[in-house]
Amino acid sequence: MSSASKDRILSRDIVVTQIPSGDKHTLFAGAKVFIHQVLGGTYTVQGDAGLYRIDGKDADAIGETVTDHAVQAATLADGAPDPEALWDQLRKVYDPEIPVNIVDLGLVYSLDVTKSDTGYKADVAMTLTAPGCGMGPAIAEDAKGKLLLVPGLSVADVRIVWEPTWNQSMISEEGKMKLGLI
Repeated sequence: MSSASKDRILSRDIVVTQIPSGDKHTLFAGAKVFIHQVLGGTYTVQGDAGLYRIDGKDADAIGETVTDHAVQAATLADGAPDPEALWDQLRKVYDPEIPVNIVDLGLVYSLDVTKSDTGYKADVAMTLTAPGCGMGPAIAEDAKGKLLLVPGLSVADVRIVWEPTWNQSMISEEGKMKLGLI
């Protein structure tokens, strides 16, 4: 994508998430935005009043193609979701300010799947790079939504935890390479 093609004008009103506060706002048709980052099916854009995250379902408003995010994975013999498919979905979740997914950043501490009355449930404990990050609830909601796309999963609970405290040593080798740390 060339620099010029990153400038866009919204074709319709959309609800966006402000970065880093996590607050919801409406950007109106005709507003100019600049695409900074496209990762995990979401768009980080610069508008007149700051940075925003646009969900992939609204990609058409910035002239991009809305893609089908259905997960093609088989369930296990007992109907449980494929654990690798769940981890793959978490690898599609990004902090809009960091070009590394939450798994490679070391933000996901656990992913447990249990049988519940309504099917199978995923319980995720994750943290953030900084306690004051207002995007925490938006990132957790993005993770939940992506997990629920996995066949066999009926409930997902993504909790933000603060212990152990996150530090850069938790970043995977691949994540460190993307960030230029090694």
